[in-house]
Amino acid sequence: MRNLAHIHNVIVKVGSSSLTDENGKISDEKMLKIVSQIAYVKRRGMNVILVSSGAQAAGMGVLGLKKKPKDMSQKQALAAIGQAKLMEHYENLFNIFHLKCAQILVNHGDFDDRKRQNNLENAMKALLEYGVIPIINENDTLAVDEIKVGDNDTLASMIVPAANGDILILMSDIDGLYNDNPSTNPKAKLIPYVDDLSKVEKYAKDSDSKVGTGGMITKINAARMVNAYGCDMAIINAAKENALVDFIDGKEIGTIFDGHREKNLSAKAHWILYRSNIRGKIIVDAGAFKAINEKHTSLLPKGIKDVEGDFVISSVVDIVDEAGNICAKGITNYSSDEIKLIKGLKTSDIEKVLHYKDYDEVIHADNLVVIR
Repeated sequence: MRNLAHIHNVIVKVGSSSLTDENGKISDEKMLKIVSQIAYVKRRGMNVILVSSGAQAAGMGVLGLKKKPKDMSQKQALAAIGQAKLMEHYENLFNIFHLKCAQILVNHGDFDDRKRQNNLENAMKALLEYGVIPIINENDTLAVDEIKVGDNDTLASMIVPAANGDILILMSDIDGLYNDNPSTNPKAKLIPYVDDLSKVEKYAKDSDSKVGTGGMITKINAARMVNAYGCDMAIINAAKENALVDFIDGKEIGTIFDGHREKNLSAKAHWILYRSNIRGKIIVDAGAFKAINEKHTSLLPKGIKDVEGDFVISSVVDIVDEAGNICAKGITNYSSDEIKLIKGLKTSDIEKVLHYKDYDEVIHADNLVVIR
């Protein structure tokens, strides 16, 4: 039996394939099974945050469509129609168990902006204090590539800091992580416990699901983000009877990725590395690259060779060498236009060129995360 005594805040992610029938439309039967299990977790005294796909599938049902359209504007329209229907389903089903739910729609920009991120955290905290179940989905109606999170595995992992999550449970259409594709290799073995992601990355393969957008690669990436925050992650099969209940009861099902309950990154570093949008690149010379990579030093103008992209002060950028190899991400103290003017100069020359100098460093070490 697994010991989950430390679990208090549970984030449950449910994919489209776990909510839809063979025609890709919302299944009330499947939704009821999910909701009843969440109600059980709530009765155990835990908080539950639900990250749910299914808006476009619900929209297909409302309009009677047999297949999902390819046109982006039509997909966005489906999401707008379906999100209301999806929430109606959830509200009616949670009412059976005398539970209340609330809708939160987000895009990547809500995590990219620290103020909006704080607002999300405060709203989440208040909802949990009220005993309400937040239901989170990406705002697909307004999402475009520049602001889109992309898949709900990633979205759910980005919610962890805002919800102060202890565990993220991905309810998928597979039993967990295997050492090979079980649909093509009957001898593939389930890996029940992972304490080092580097040992299992080779097993990540894309999903065969025709409904969802996230495969095993996105789940491994989600585990990396979650574990870096000291939070556990698990993959269980939503199709298995009472899978969520069994997991919460400590039964050995699915795969659990141990976060060791130790934050490897501070909240700021986690935000820089995983939840911010990259606005550009700063290309540095070999000396600066080595100093940052090995000693975690600040980035000074003298070590900068060039700049890519247009960005303003306080943007998050990649720091790369002249071959394009990345060594860090960080928050800039100067805009891209200003960096172009002071690149290669001594710190003492900044004010002569810009006519002001608020910082000696282009990126201070405290605002820089080294990637190894």
